[in-house]
Amino acid sequence: MAGEMTVLQDERPAAAHMPPGQGEPLLLLSHVSLQFRGIRALNDVSLSVFAQEIYSIVGPNGAGKTSLANVISGFYRPLSGSVVFRGRDITRVPLRNRARLGVGRTFQNLALFPHMSTLDNVLVGRHHLMRSNLVTGAIYWFTGAHQEELRHRERVEEIIDFLELEPYRHALAGTLPYGIRKRIELARALALEPKLLLLDEPMAGMNQEEKEDMARFICEANASLGITVLMIEHDMRVVSDLSHRVMVLDFGRKVIEDAPRKALNDPTVRAAYLGRLQDSVEA
Repeated sequence: MAGEMTVLQDERPAAAHMPPGQGEPLLLLSHVSLQFRGIRALNDVSLSVFAQEIYSIVGPNGAGKTSLANVISGFYRPLSGSVVFRGRDITRVPLRNRARLGVGRTFQNLALFPHMSTLDNVLVGRHHLMRSNLVTGAIYWFTGAHQEELRHRERVEEIIDFLELEPYRHALAGTLPYGIRKRIELARALALEPKLLLLDEPMAGMNQEEKEDMARFICEANASLGITVLMIEHDMRVVSDLSHRVMVLDFGRKVIEDAPRKALNDPTVRAAYLGRLQDSVEA
């Protein structure tokens, strides 16, 4: 991340930054390292994320943030260390099976099907929950496949309403504004019914109004749906306003993990990562 950044005073109620009841972590990473041809993308990184928490990871470009998300979601297998989710070691669980375990994901770059409608893009997120197969689908009306599809479509409609996407329900995704497409990607991730939602730069490329809408939906998914959120984000105001805790990465190493105000104002963070801040988070 280049240039100056301003961390503004948190506008959420003070209680919003108090971590949820902790107990056993929902997600636990222990001493995770990742290497590409001699380059250490992650170096002995440990973290714990608790149920119903909004946990943010920040750091400059190349710090290892997306690599860490890829380890959690199963795109990468770490060189060493472990990933435990809901008490189960999933370090070696294949990518295709992690959605079934309750890990959802959005991506830094949009990954929608542009020639499909909003509804159909969101419906794709239900694929791992569908029980019909090639045989039962071939006799669609006689095996319950029809009723199953109706149930999934009802759930998708609920998600579309939740994210205020009703006006775009039947529009082709590729024809819609960027901010709406980012919201559709969030809807598809929610359609997975995740316990943990990984958001990779959900505010990237958005104007202020779109950011405010996205922030509201993330908070509502966390508070109303009980979804735990792990968010990678460059906008320090968003990080400060939304997060219960923040971890700072630099050159693949964890610099600090703490409440937003403490983490973002830590002298080590300011010197090694954020540079010179004009304004700091007020105590």
